[in-house]
Amino acid sequence: MEIYKPYSERTPDYQYREILKTILEKGIYTKNQYQTKGTYTVATLQNMVFPIENGVPLITERKISFWRKPISEIIAFINGARTLEDLRKYGDEKTWASWWSTWVTPEKCARFGLEPGDMGPGAYGPGFHPPTPDGNHFNQWEHLVRQIKERPWLRTHRVTPWIPYYCLQHDGLQRKVVVAPCHGDVQITILEGNMYLRMDQRSGDVPVGIPSNMIQYAALLLMLAQVTGFKPHTFTHSIHDGQIYEDQVEHVKDIIKREPKPFPTLRITDPTIKDLFAFRPEHFEITDYDPHPAMNDIPVTE
Repeated sequence: MEIYKPYSERTPDYQYREILKTILEKGIYTKNQYQTKGTYTVATLQNMVFPIENGVPLITERKISFWRKPISEIIAFINGARTLEDLRKYGDEKTWASWWSTWVTPEKCARFGLEPGDMGPGAYGPGFHPPTPDGNHFNQWEHLVRQIKERPWLRTHRVTPWIPYYCLQHDGLQRKVVVAPCHGDVQITILEGNMYLRMDQRSGDVPVGIPSNMIQYAALLLMLAQVTGFKPHTFTHSIHDGQIYEDQVEHVKDIIKREPKPFPTLRITDPTIKDLFAFRPEHFEITDYDPHPAMNDIPVTE
């Protein structure tokens, strides 16, 4: 089953660049007590809609050579990863989601009453496997796959990592997560044998974080389609709170001067995998990728 147009027939995609422009033009400057840098923020950006036949949304405005890392991250979270050591299990030294090392330091974890290296019970992995009243855990992804296979027409193919009593905080409520889940609210729709995936994102660093989210949820669409037998059709990315940090602005101005090129091809190299939890980053390959040069000096605010 071929899902892509030939590379020569794909059209460049401007949606990511337009979102950057929107924030530069309309963003409201904010800075709170937890931020070392202020941001320009837009509440509810325009949806990015990516038909998979036109290629997967791995941005071409700058080279993303580490694309396996975000795929490794979503695989780890699907499998329930909660700690830094858990994340390491789902990739090698070049592909695991190593950026979490800067978020689970002793001082940052202590702020939420957590041990060093622990993202917390409100993190993505535990959120996808929330506790049940009988003391067990509910594997949302396992049941999502079963429901899609058995009742594809339903409109309740939905998962979320958000556990409110671990993610919210006020003077009487201790948050129990280092980074409250920013992405991961996923809904699947099946129409005429085609699979549509929409991901609603609470918050996103658009110059740095969003490109990783774009490719990892496109990869998730391919994984879910392969294990359920449907054709991957469209990935829709909805960002509710999109930011550009003040020290990223000049880099963003350079990015939007670059003309987008057609998206590349992402393939799963082992078509026999039918267990969602068995995928690993080495099961993916990118071809037809012709991006502009990398910009490895874009600041990341912690």
